[in-house]
Amino acid sequence: MSLVTLAAATAGHIRFADLHLSPIAVHAWIFTIRWYSLSYIAGIIIGWWYLTKLIDQPGAPMARRHADDFVFYATLGIILGGRLAYVIFYDPLPMLRHPIQIVKLWDGGMSFHGGAFGVVLAIWWLARRNDLSVIRVLDYVGCSAPFGLFFGRLANFVNGELWGRPTDVSWGVVFPNTVAPGLPDPARHPSQLYEAGLEGIVLFLILSFLFWRTQARYKPGLLLGVFLVGYGCARFFVEFFREPDAQLGILSWGLSMGQTLSAPMIIVGLWFIATANNRRIGSPSHAGAA
Repeated sequence: MSLVTLAAATAGHIRFADLHLSPIAVHAWIFTIRWYSLSYIAGIIIGWWYLTKLIDQPGAPMARRHADDFVFYATLGIILGGRLAYVIFYDPLPMLRHPIQIVKLWDGGMSFHGGAFGVVLAIWWLARRNDLSVIRVLDYVGCSAPFGLFFGRLANFVNGELWGRPTDVSWGVVFPNTVAPGLPDPARHPSQLYEAGLEGIVLFLILSFLFWRTQARYKPGLLLGVFLVGYGCARFFVEFFREPDAQLGILSWGLSMGQTLSAPMIIVGLWFIATANNRRIGSPSHAGAA
């Protein structure tokens, strides 16, 4: 496609610059707060609030004090796990050449899969210390996780990062600096918004229906399994519209890194769903809000 043709093709699309979005939410003197940071804070706080509503229902696997403690451990798990996994799987060489970049979380670069693993470790530690069921706690936390996914993907869009592949759909967005200097930027799928909708809104609605309208919470592992399958399938699907990471591209086995890391989640999630009935419990008394 010639430069003239490409420029004409993007003329009718949404230009990211016209949205007047800035990655910085607040800037005063040397004090700067970025939307990326606020997205994590919002996801954790609202997720915690929703978790407290879930454990107020009969049959909760933990008390309010456990949920309060969980916030601290989960925050560490999300940050450390998400950042380390990004460094290991997505961008190891530049990070190792300049280790100071590893701690610059405000510049982006987090892996959901690593953050999820960090949260699992946090839950294991909390459950071990308080004699709680790891699987049942994961069920409840999984119902709260879509909040963080939703806000995180919105922040990706505001940052103008993790954009999609070139497209001619009418809602394509022309993000700046996505190709070599001197070449016109093509319209791209707003894959960040696709993920916000599927991983955040749709997954939340499915899990909410199962929790509030069915007996799913009395089948340990069922809600966890639905979360793993739901996120894994949503991420695997959107990766077909998302531009592969420049430093990785499509891997030698034909999948992106995001799809590769999502496939085990889907398999494990299906196993939890298939075996949930074997772990079915009655309707135990409320764990209390001590």
